[in-house]
Amino acid sequence: MTEPVVSADNLTKSFSTGTPVLRGVSMAVQPGEFRAIVGPSGSGKSTLLYCMSGLEAATTGRVSLLGRDPAALSRGALSQLRRDHVGFVFQAYNLIPSLTARENVALPARLATRRVDDGAVDRALAHVGLTERASYRPSALSGGQQQRVAIARVLALRPDVVFADEPTGALDTRAGDQVLDLLGDVARDGRAVVMVTHDLRAAARADRVLVLRDGAVHRELTGPSVDDVIAAVAHAEIEV
Repeated sequence: MTEPVVSADNLTKSFSTGTPVLRGVSMAVQPGEFRAIVGPSGSGKSTLLYCMSGLEAATTGRVSLLGRDPAALSRGALSQLRRDHVGFVFQAYNLIPSLTARENVALPARLATRRVDDGAVDRALAHVGLTERASYRPSALSGGQQQRVAIARVLALRPDVVFADEPTGALDTRAGDQVLDLLGDVARDGRAVVMVTHDLRAAARADRVLVLRDGAVHRELTGPSVDDVIAAVAHAEIEV
């Protein structure tokens, strides 16, 4: 088996209250894998995503992100690792209102003081079906189109792993399906996708689904149907 793109080994996380948010969570994501994380509200889904991506430091346990331990890196080295190899897609889109769609897609390269690859930007916008909206600012785009711009921004960088936190949470079913199709394309291209979602139908689009309960792994499903995911989360909710 190939080396995981990202893995967590016996992670725990507690905040100032001392109450553990994560309790001994382990998981590994391989290249080309689309992984979803689900569970009842407060089960630690987003905290796990943030720890695995290096946005939060775990209390104990170890994260491996592209073979590196984020906790052992300087702030500058960790920022460079994320900038060069990691993509993020959030529910809030995180687009700059004053920039066009094309400028938003090109922004990460500009911030990193790298040459903007115009061809990569154009191909990314074409891939998400927004070539004709490239000159539009976010206010002139629908929610689904804004999220597709956010994904185009990731596609243009070609990161090794994409972390998505509730990427379809603010979208209708049709727009959400388009976003999930695009995330699936990222995985099929040989990269890894880790998605946190409360949408169990969306979770069933993943190759594997990790179900959390009260900060711990409750169940792991491989190639699940929607009914499988619904049943597993319902079971977790009953036992909380």
